[in-house]
Amino acid sequence: MAGTDHPSRAVGPRGNELALRIGSALVLIPLAVGTSYVGGWIFVLFWGAAAVGVLWEWTSLVAGSDRRSALMTGAAALVLAFALVASSRYLAAVIVLAMGTLAVAALARAERRTWVAGAMPYAGALGVAPIVLRSDGSDGFLAMVFLFAIVWSTDIVAYFVGRAVGGPKLMPRVSPKKTWSGALGGTFAAIVVAVGVAKAAALTGLFAIAMLAVVLSVFAQGGDLFESFLKRRFDAKDSSHLIPGHGGLMDRLDGFVTASVVAALIGLARGGFEAPGQGLLVW
Repeated sequence: MAGTDHPSRAVGPRGNELALRIGSALVLIPLAVGTSYVGGWIFVLFWGAAAVGVLWEWTSLVAGSDRRSALMTGAAALVLAFALVASSRYLAAVIVLAMGTLAVAALARAERRTWVAGAMPYAGALGVAPIVLRSDGSDGFLAMVFLFAIVWSTDIVAYFVGRAVGGPKLMPRVSPKKTWSGALGGTFAAIVVAVGVAKAAALTGLFAIAMLAVVLSVFAQGGDLFESFLKRRFDAKDSSHLIPGHGGLMDRLDGFVTASVVAALIGLARGGFEAPGQGLLVW
């Protein structure tokens, strides 16, 4: 997050809000890392629940009176798709998500159909991409830790560098407080953290790892900007109030959605997660 996200947040979190943010992070981070370590159906259920929560938030923002039907239809498609992905039936999962998207679009009114339908690929990506990444039997957990490290370091450092340094705005019409200094600071932090994780895991190809960190950091910040645009488009400060001090799931996972999709696609393009010597982090 390159700077703050909304004009009303210009002063940043203070007092009780900051305490709530820290408390929420102390709960959510161990949950995310712990379920990644355990893997299996616990991991699938964790990210499946997150994806359904994001579907609920998205439809709350954009669907209006069509929200209930879109939510119920979309949630059913998501559950089936995640079960298929967990069984490595990727093509079938994509087909289910595509059909779910069409079904949700058909239930929405014409003037909001595109926005309502967008809930499905967005929420589906949040559930599918982490499951694909974690499916690597040898390096799945490491890939998740690597991704978490990049997204979290980008978000935290971009925020504080943007506030401390300021300077030219990144996309003022979308998010008035985000700055180029924050974006660059977050990307640099991602490189440092990624190389640190790679060294700790005795990985080779550190230059390629650093370049991968740049790509994932940029896409994470792009996801943040997209969510800022969506909220501004529908005049919302937060996607919901599910997470004390943080807003909603979309507010916390916006960068993770895009970064995880890109990471999964890179891993699959390099030979798939079942191919020996392939995957996301082997170069």
